[in-house]
Amino acid sequence: MKECLRRNAPLDRQGTHTYDKINVAIDGPAGAGKSTVARLVAQKLSYIYVDTGAMYRAITWYMIREGIAPEDQDIVDQWVRDMVIELIPEKDVQKVLINGEDVTPHIRSQKVSGLVSQYSKIEGVRSRLSHLQRQMALRKGVVMDGRDIGTTVLPDAEVKIFMTASVEERALRRFNELSDAEQVTLQQLEQDIARRDRLDEGREISPLRRAEDAILLDTTLMDINQVVEAIVSQCRSHVDGERNHL
Repeated sequence: MKECLRRNAPLDRQGTHTYDKINVAIDGPAGAGKSTVARLVAQKLSYIYVDTGAMYRAITWYMIREGIAPEDQDIVDQWVRDMVIELIPEKDVQKVLINGEDVTPHIRSQKVSGLVSQYSKIEGVRSRLSHLQRQMALRKGVVMDGRDIGTTVLPDAEVKIFMTASVEERALRRFNELSDAEQVTLQQLEQDIARRDRLDEGREISPLRRAEDAILLDTTLMDINQVVEAIVSQCRSHVDGERNHL
């Protein structure tokens, strides 16, 4: 399919085909496996993966370290405005740098997970990161995951997926990812994820919701390869459809 596109597609100034790349928005609740799936989808399509959740987690960790509470919204806004936030893709992970400091090893802790919703609902934080994320997607060929990508950040994304799974399944997946050092029970994770859902769905700014044109993908009974292939198939079908209209 791609070879046909390469032979027939017009080129832009950089020699890149102008219609064989699209933007893919993958939204869904906490623990749905969006980041892992989005990274694998990007690899299969030779696209750029943007882990928006890691960006919010990085800010959360940074604020915790600096002793800035989410209630201090004006101070949070001031610090975020001056931050230099970078995403650096590597083989199996996307590194996140704040002001040149690699914070990747710290952002998946249970403490960050418990507070990230509190910081991510702050208007200045969402505005700053949404702007950066839109800039990353300007040249197309981006797979971006989060909670408001299809509704707010990239409402014009050509393919939108809303990934979900039962609370029990999402908690189990998160539990299996934890290190032995993190003493958290499966029941605690279920409670945390349910609480996170309520916070994300109830926030005033960019709440978690499925875009009207997003494809609902319930992954409760699917393995990761099935989920990736389902999304890649949607992307390729869209590109084929665009080609057929030329």
